[in-house]
Amino acid sequence: MRIVTLPEKFEVFRDRWWRREPEHRVEDVNDAEQFMESVGFCSAMTDVRRPGPSLFIAVCGRRDAHMPRNVQKDPESSLTWVLKDQVMSRGRILYGKLARGRSTFVARRLIPAFQSIWGVPTSKERQILSPNALAVLKVMRREWEMGTRDLQLASGIKGKVHFVHALDELQRALKVVPGEAVYQPKFTYIWTLAEGRFPEELATKMAREDALREVARAFLTTAGMTLRGELARVTGLSAPDAGLGNWALVDEGFAERLAPGVYRLKKTD
Repeated sequence: MRIVTLPEKFEVFRDRWWRREPEHRVEDVNDAEQFMESVGFCSAMTDVRRPGPSLFIAVCGRRDAHMPRNVQKDPESSLTWVLKDQVMSRGRILYGKLARGRSTFVARRLIPAFQSIWGVPTSKERQILSPNALAVLKVMRREWEMGTRDLQLASGIKGKVHFVHALDELQRALKVVPGEAVYQPKFTYIWTLAEGRFPEELATKMAREDALREVARAFLTTAGMTLRGELARVTGLSAPDAGLGNWALVDEGFAERLAPGVYRLKKTD
Protein backbone atom coordinates (compact mmCIF):
# COMPACT_ATOMS: atom_id res chain seq x y z
CA MET A 1 0.00 0.00 0.00
CA ARG A 2 1.31 3.44 -0.96
CA ILE A 3 -0.33 6.42 0.72
CA VAL A 4 0.83 9.82 -0.51
CA THR A 5 -2.08 12.11 0.37
CA LEU A 6 -3.96 12.61 3.60
CA PRO A 7 -7.59 11.44 3.63
CA GLU A 8 -10.04 14.32 4.07
CA LYS A 9 -11.29 13.08 7.43
CA PHE A 10 -7.81 13.60 8.86
CA GLU A 11 -7.61 17.08 7.37
CA VAL A 12 -10.84 17.81 9.23
CA PHE A 13 -9.32 16.24 12.35
CA ARG A 14 -6.35 18.58 12.03
CA ASP A 15 -8.61 21.55 11.38
CA ARG A 16 -10.01 21.19 14.88
CA TRP A 17 -6.75 20.59 16.73
CA TRP A 18 -4.63 23.05 14.77
CA ARG A 19 -7.24 25.85 14.90
CA ARG A 20 -7.70 25.91 11.12
CA GLU A 21 -11.36 26.90 11.48
CA PRO A 22 -12.57 30.53 11.58
CA GLU A 23 -14.68 29.97 14.70
CA HIS A 24 -11.68 28.53 16.61
CA ARG A 25 -8.90 30.81 15.39
CA VAL A 26 -6.41 32.28 17.85
CA GLU A 27 -7.25 35.88 18.69
CA ASP A 28 -5.24 36.76 21.81
CA VAL A 29 -2.32 35.60 23.92
CA ASN A 30 -4.46 33.34 26.11
CA ASP A 31 -5.81 31.61 22.99
CA ALA A 32 -2.24 31.27 21.72
CA GLU A 33 -0.97 29.61 24.89
CA GLN A 34 -3.97 27.26 25.06
CA PHE A 35 -3.32 26.26 21.44
CA MET A 36 0.38 25.60 22.16
CA GLU A 37 -0.44 23.57 25.25
CA SER A 38 -2.90 21.44 23.30
CA VAL A 39 -0.54 20.66 20.39
CA GLY A 40 2.63 20.41 22.51
CA PHE A 41 4.82 22.22 20.00
CA CYS A 42 4.25 24.34 16.91
CA SER A 43 5.98 26.64 14.47
CA ALA A 44 5.67 30.40 14.73
CA MET A 45 5.29 31.89 11.26
CA THR A 46 5.01 28.96 8.83
CA ASP A 47 2.11 28.70 6.40
CA VAL A 48 0.39 26.01 4.32
CA ARG A 49 3.62 25.24 2.46
CA ARG A 50 5.13 23.55 5.53
CA PRO A 51 3.38 20.76 7.44
CA GLY A 52 2.50 20.87 11.10
CA PRO A 53 0.69 23.15 13.53
CA SER A 54 1.57 26.84 13.23
CA LEU A 55 0.68 29.95 15.21
CA PHE A 56 0.24 31.94 12.00
CA ILE A 57 -2.20 29.41 10.53
CA ALA A 58 -4.09 29.29 13.84
CA VAL A 59 -4.38 33.09 13.79
CA CYS A 60 -5.72 32.94 10.22
CA GLY A 61 -8.13 30.13 11.11
CA ARG A 62 -7.96 28.41 7.72
CA ARG A 63 -6.02 25.59 6.04
CA ASP A 64 -4.77 27.50 3.02
CA ALA A 65 -3.11 30.40 4.87
CA HIS A 66 -0.19 31.92 2.94
CA MET A 67 2.28 34.36 4.43
CA PRO A 68 1.99 37.62 2.44
CA ARG A 69 4.99 39.36 0.94
CA ASN A 70 4.40 42.52 2.96
CA VAL A 71 3.94 41.12 6.46
CA GLN A 72 4.06 44.54 8.15
CA LYS A 73 0.80 45.63 6.50
CA ASP A 74 -1.00 42.30 6.86
CA PRO A 75 -3.23 42.15 9.97
CA GLU A 76 -2.91 38.37 10.43
CA SER A 77 0.88 38.21 10.22
CA SER A 78 1.13 41.36 12.37
CA LEU A 79 -1.07 39.80 15.06
CA THR A 80 1.00 36.60 14.92
CA TRP A 81 4.15 38.63 15.52
CA VAL A 82 2.56 40.46 18.47
CA LEU A 83 1.36 37.19 20.00
CA LYS A 84 4.79 35.65 19.52
CA ASP A 85 6.31 38.48 21.55
CA GLN A 86 3.64 38.23 24.24
CA VAL A 87 4.01 34.48 24.65
CA MET A 88 7.77 34.87 24.79
CA SER A 89 7.68 37.55 27.50
CA ARG A 90 5.18 35.65 29.67
CA GLY A 91 7.64 32.76 29.87
CA ARG A 92 5.12 29.93 30.16
CA ILE A 93 6.02 28.39 26.79
CA LEU A 94 9.57 27.88 25.55
CA TYR A 95 10.31 29.77 22.36
CA GLY A 96 13.42 29.80 20.22
CA LYS A 97 15.12 28.71 17.03
CA LEU A 98 15.35 25.00 17.64
CA ALA A 99 16.01 22.09 15.27
CA ARG A 100 17.09 23.23 11.80
CA GLY A 101 16.86 26.84 12.94
CA ARG A 102 13.06 26.89 13.00
CA SER A 103 11.26 29.31 15.31
CA THR A 104 9.32 26.94 17.56
CA PHE A 105 7.10 27.02 20.64
CA VAL A 106 7.30 24.10 23.08
CA ALA A 107 4.88 23.44 25.93
CA ARG A 108 6.46 22.79 29.33
CA ARG A 109 5.48 19.12 29.36
CA LEU A 110 7.59 18.45 26.25
CA ILE A 111 10.68 20.44 27.25
CA PRO A 112 12.32 17.37 28.88
CA ALA A 113 11.83 15.45 25.61
CA PHE A 114 13.31 18.24 23.49
CA GLN A 115 16.17 18.55 25.96
CA SER A 116 16.89 14.82 25.75
CA ILE A 117 16.95 14.86 21.94
CA TRP A 118 18.59 18.20 21.14
CA GLY A 119 20.05 19.50 24.38
CA VAL A 120 23.77 19.54 25.14
CA PRO A 121 24.78 18.32 28.63
CA THR A 122 26.99 20.68 30.60
CA SER A 123 29.71 18.02 30.70
CA LYS A 124 29.85 17.94 26.88
CA GLU A 125 29.60 21.65 26.11
CA ARG A 126 33.29 22.06 25.33
CA GLN A 127 33.24 19.05 23.04
CA ILE A 128 30.12 20.00 21.11
CA LEU A 129 29.65 23.78 21.20
CA SER A 130 31.75 26.13 19.07
CA PRO A 131 34.19 28.60 20.68
CA ASN A 132 31.86 31.49 19.84
CA ALA A 133 28.88 29.73 21.42
CA LEU A 134 30.95 29.01 24.54
CA ALA A 135 31.96 32.67 24.73
CA VAL A 136 28.34 33.81 24.63
CA LEU A 137 27.29 31.16 27.14
CA LYS A 138 30.02 32.26 29.56
CA VAL A 139 28.68 35.82 29.51
CA MET A 140 25.10 34.67 29.92
CA ARG A 141 25.93 32.57 32.96
CA ARG A 142 27.51 35.61 34.53
CA GLU A 143 24.78 38.11 33.60
CA TRP A 144 21.67 35.90 33.16
CA GLU A 145 19.95 38.49 30.95
CA MET A 146 21.36 40.80 28.30
CA GLY A 147 20.34 42.66 25.16
CA THR A 148 21.67 41.55 21.79
CA ARG A 149 24.19 44.32 21.20
CA ASP A 150 25.57 44.28 24.75
CA LEU A 151 25.85 40.52 24.61
CA GLN A 152 27.85 40.64 21.40
CA LEU A 153 30.24 43.22 22.86
CA ALA A 154 30.66 41.32 26.13
CA SER A 155 31.35 38.04 24.33
CA GLY A 156 34.04 39.63 22.16
CA ILE A 157 32.68 38.14 18.93
CA LYS A 158 33.47 40.31 15.94
CA GLY A 159 31.06 40.20 13.05
CA LYS A 160 27.30 39.98 13.29
CA VAL A 161 27.11 36.78 11.27
CA HIS A 162 29.41 34.87 13.65
CA PHE A 163 27.49 36.17 16.66
CA VAL A 164 24.09 35.24 15.22
CA HIS A 165 25.36 31.76 14.42
CA ALA A 166 26.52 31.39 18.03
CA LEU A 167 23.12 32.46 19.35
CA ASP A 168 21.35 30.06 16.98
CA GLU A 169 23.62 27.26 18.14
CA LEU A 170 22.79 27.97 21.80
CA GLN A 171 19.08 28.08 21.08
CA ARG A 172 19.22 24.70 19.32
CA ALA A 173 21.07 23.30 22.33
CA LEU A 174 18.39 24.72 24.69
CA LYS A 175 20.96 26.85 26.50
CA VAL A 176 19.77 30.39 25.70
CA VAL A 177 16.35 31.69 24.65
CA PRO A 178 14.94 35.11 23.78
CA GLY A 179 13.06 36.33 26.84
CA GLU A 180 11.62 39.61 25.64
CA ALA A 181 11.43 41.80 22.55
CA VAL A 182 12.14 45.51 23.10
CA TYR A 183 11.23 48.03 20.39
CA GLN A 184 12.31 51.35 21.93
CA PRO A 185 14.63 53.12 21.44
CA LYS A 186 15.37 50.44 18.83
CA PHE A 187 14.48 46.80 18.35
CA THR A 188 16.44 44.19 20.28
CA TYR A 189 15.91 40.89 22.04
CA ILE A 190 16.66 40.43 25.72
CA TRP A 191 18.33 37.06 25.96
CA THR A 192 18.09 34.81 29.00
CA LEU A 193 19.32 31.42 30.14
CA ALA A 194 16.85 28.66 29.35
CA GLU A 195 17.60 26.98 32.68
CA GLY A 196 16.58 30.19 34.44
CA ARG A 197 13.12 30.10 32.88
CA PHE A 198 12.51 26.36 32.88
CA PRO A 199 14.73 24.93 35.63
CA GLU A 200 12.59 21.92 36.54
CA GLU A 201 11.84 20.90 32.98
CA LEU A 202 15.46 21.13 31.82
CA ALA A 203 16.66 19.25 34.90
CA THR A 204 14.24 16.38 34.29
CA LYS A 205 16.05 13.38 32.84
CA MET A 206 14.40 11.42 30.05
CA ALA A 207 15.79 8.53 28.06
CA ARG A 208 16.22 9.36 24.38
CA GLU A 209 13.91 6.57 23.22
CA ASP A 210 11.20 7.85 25.58
CA ALA A 211 11.72 11.39 24.29
CA LEU A 212 11.34 10.29 20.66
CA ARG A 213 8.13 8.47 21.55
CA GLU A 214 6.65 11.50 23.34
CA VAL A 215 7.47 13.90 20.51
CA ALA A 216 5.88 11.46 18.06
CA ARG A 217 2.88 11.09 20.37
CA ALA A 218 2.36 14.85 20.60
CA PHE A 219 2.31 15.16 16.82
CA LEU A 220 0.15 12.12 16.06
CA THR A 221 -2.38 13.06 18.76
CA THR A 222 -3.31 16.24 16.90
CA ALA A 223 -2.48 15.11 13.35
CA GLY A 224 -4.50 11.88 13.51
CA MET A 225 -2.33 10.35 10.82
CA THR A 226 1.19 11.04 9.63
CA LEU A 227 2.46 10.50 6.11
CA ARG A 228 5.90 9.24 5.19
CA GLY A 229 8.59 11.68 6.31
CA GLU A 230 6.08 14.13 7.78
CA LEU A 231 7.14 13.83 11.43
CA ALA A 232 10.77 14.42 10.45
CA ARG A 233 9.88 17.50 8.41
CA VAL A 234 7.72 18.97 11.17
CA THR A 235 10.11 18.37 14.06
CA GLY A 236 13.57 18.41 12.52
CA LEU A 237 14.20 14.83 13.63
CA SER A 238 16.20 12.54 11.40
CA ALA A 239 14.15 9.97 9.49
CA PRO A 240 15.47 7.05 11.61
CA ASP A 241 14.66 8.88 14.86
CA ALA A 242 11.18 9.77 13.64
CA GLY A 243 10.67 6.11 12.75
CA LEU A 244 11.77 5.01 16.21
CA GLY A 245 9.29 7.37 17.81
CA ASN A 246 6.40 6.19 15.66
CA TRP A 247 7.25 2.52 16.10
CA ALA A 248 7.26 2.99 19.88
CA LEU A 249 3.67 4.21 19.62
CA VAL A 250 2.74 1.13 17.61
CA ASP A 251 4.38 -1.12 20.20
CA GLU A 252 2.29 0.34 23.00
CA GLY A 253 -0.93 0.18 20.97
CA PHE A 254 -1.34 3.94 20.64
CA ALA A 255 -0.91 3.89 16.84
CA GLU A 256 -1.06 1.50 13.93
CA ARG A 257 1.21 1.28 10.90
CA LEU A 258 -0.62 1.41 7.58
CA ALA A 259 2.36 1.47 5.21
CA PRO A 260 6.08 2.31 5.34
CA GLY A 261 6.32 5.62 7.21
CA VAL A 262 2.52 5.96 7.52
CA TYR A 263 0.99 5.79 11.01
CA ARG A 264 -2.51 6.41 12.31
CA LEU A 265 -4.02 6.86 15.74
CA LYS A 266 -5.78 3.72 16.91
CA LYS A 267 -8.79 5.84 17.83
CA THR A 268 -9.84 9.17 16.32
CA ASP A 269 -13.04 11.01 17.01
